[in-house]
Parts: sequence; C-alpha cells; structure tokens
Amino acid sequence: MNSVIPPSYKPVTDDSVAWLGTDPIPAASYVDPAWFELEREAVYRRSWLQIGHVCELKEPGDFIRRDIEMLKASILITRGKDGGLNAMHNVCTHRGTQLTQEPEGKKGRFSCPYHRWTYDLDGKFVSGPDFERFGLAKKDCDLTKVAVDVCGGFIFVNLDPARTQSLGEWLGPLAEQLEALPSAKATVLSEYVYEIDANWKITTDNFQENYHLIAIHPRSLGFTLAPQNPYGYPTEYGFHDPHRTQTIWENPDGTVPPMQGQAFYKAMNFAIADGIFDAPTRRAYIALFPNFFVLGIPEQPFSHTIWPVGPGKSRGVIRMYWQGADDSASRRYTREYIMAQLRDVHAEDRAVIEAGQRGLESGAIKHIHFQPQEVLCRHFFNQVSERVEAYRAELAGRAPVGLSAAAE
Repeated sequence: MNSVIPPSYKPVTDDSVAWLGTDPIPAASYVDPAWFELEREAVYRRSWLQIGHVCELKEPGDFIRRDIEMLKASILITRGKDGGLNAMHNVCTHRGTQLTQEPEGKKGRFSCPYHRWTYDLDGKFVSGPDFERFGLAKKDCDLTKVAVDVCGGFIFVNLDPARTQSLGEWLGPLAEQLEALPSAKATVLSEYVYEIDANWKITTDNFQENYHLIAIHPRSLGFTLAPQNPYGYPTEYGFHDPHRTQTIWENPDGTVPPMQGQAFYKAMNFAIADGIFDAPTRRAYIALFPNFFVLGIPEQPFSHTIWPVGPGKSRGVIRMYWQGADDSASRRYTREYIMAQLRDVHAEDRAVIEAGQRGLESGAIKHIHFQPQEVLCRHFFNQVSERVEAYRAELAGRAPVGLSAAAE
C-alpha cells in the first residue's frame, strides 16, 4: 500500500488568504428574514443544486421526488425509457396539483390524483378525461421541465429559466475532481437527515472550518490532532468562484480509538480491495456553492447538503456512498458503524450551532469575526453577499427590497 499521508504539516500562511478581506461580518445576514428572502432568488434560484445520485435511478421507470423548500418547489427526476434523466416540476399543468407524494419508486406514467391528467416519464402529456373540451394541444400541456445534469454520479438541477451556465461551466475545474471521487462509482448509498434550529449559513460554516475540533470533538476526532497541528488545520485551500476546496491534513501519528478502529480499519481494507484507497482525491474536501460539500475519504465517502427551511431553521442530508451490496456480515457491520460514527460526530456539533444562532438572534452583537484559518467561511459569505447585492441592484429601479437597516 502506498502512503498518502504527508510527513509534516506546513501551515497556510495568513498573508496568502488576506486578499479575501479581514473585516468583521454583519451578524444580521444570519438572522434577518428579509435577507433570507433575497437569498431565495439571488442564490438558490440561480444556482445548480445537487439533488440526488444516479444510483437511485438505476432502471427506466425509476423516479425520485425532491422538495426544495427554499424555492417552494417539488421536482421529479426520472429515468426515461431511453435511459436518460429527466427533471420536471411535480405540478400538473391542468390546475397545479402535485402529481405524487411518493419520495421514490418506479412508474411508467404519472397520473394526477385530482382529474387524472396523465404524463409519461419524459413529462409529455399523454391523456386526460374529456380532454377535447379544453381546446388545447397536447404538446402545450407537457410538464414544466427543469435543467438537469450529472457529474461524478451526482445529479444537479437548475430552476433558473434564464440560466447562462451549463453544469460543466458552473463547476469549472472541480468537475474533474468530482469524477475522481469514490462516490462517482457508488452503486448504493445510506442516508440520514437532521433538522437544526439555525440558519443555513451558520450551519454550513461549522462544517468548513477545523478551528472548533479541539473544543467540540476531542473524543471523536482527537486522533486527528497533533502537536505540530493542534487544531487540525488543512494543508491547502482552493478558491474556484463560487466554490471552495481544502486538503485535509492527516495526523501521521494518529491512532484511531479501539471502538472506532473496529470499523475504520475494516473500511480501509474494503477500500483497498475496491481499488479506491489511493485515489488522488483521498484528502479532498470540495464545497460546491451554495449548499453541498463532499469528502473524498475512501473509508468514509460522504456528502452533506444543507437546505434552508427558514431564516433560523435548516435541514441537513448526509449520505454515504458504497460500491456493491452488503455481501457479508463484516461489510454490513462496517457500513452501519461508519454511518453511526459519522452521525455521532455531527451530533456533537448541533447544540453549539443552535447556541450560536440563539446568540445572534438576541441582537447582542452586530458582527462576527473570522480568522485566516476560517477563510472558507469568509469566502462563502463573500459569495452569498455578492449575489444578494447584485440582485438588490437589479431590483433597485423597480421596487424596494425591504431589507432591514440591521442587515445593511
């Protein structure tokens, strides 16, 4: 086995990331409902959003339904008879009724429960009772399509009819990295979902900095820290507007605790057997704007999507990706334990994230502060802020946006 662990730690210098700014960040952007409403259109309506994985749609007729609460939308993604993917609004073109409430399944057609207007897997209108009375052409009653594309096995949609970038253009050089991730070859996945009383940005910030590891995760992740790097800071940061990356530092002297090691070392052996242990993206953390990040750790390949629910509430979807079914008790145990371990780590974060949200909502402070090793948080805020300000400029000549003075 080839070693991929760096022998020493070379910190990212403060000067190298100073170009992103050092000013305090307005706290109101994490709590103000008017700012949240601007993000709805400026950020989510105009971005490619990761919404699923191709392993969920193996055969023609397979479908998944994804509700994007931030955009008040419900999206159907189907595998068509030709093997291609289709995405469309889960909305009957007769009177707007949602076609299905099933989260996933297999169908040949979708029929509206209200008046039985029926559509095929491509979203084309097929039939409706007494349809001739409407005086409409069938082709004008097709479901409303949504742009859909795939990279690295991940399914993305874009709900902006005026979009100017393809998915490949949106991802830029990160597309190649996504294709090299272990998750790109996944055939099955595991998932858990959590809800948290915190803004989507403060939740995201927690999972893109290591400054908190020594305080919050000494039990679960203490083995990743070492005297030469006591906070477990990354060895490299990358900025691919609007996206971010970092290279995870691995402690060369770290020893996984015995209980965790039971599954960790089994997972390592499976990764070696599957030929993905020495993947070039082994230590990669890729954060795609606005709300998705994925790790390339082959023993624990997972993604995390953080969906806004309200100004002070978010929903996280964490998925782990595997190759092949559970072909032995050992593999089954390993996958279940790794998932439970990941859930335990994230459980340690939730209370402190919610405490941060409550503190900001109190109005006690007007700004928050990022140090240079929290630079991904600053870059993320800058990207959101730039898009909100650009959107406000668009609206300036037509109507006021109602943004509170606190957020200005």
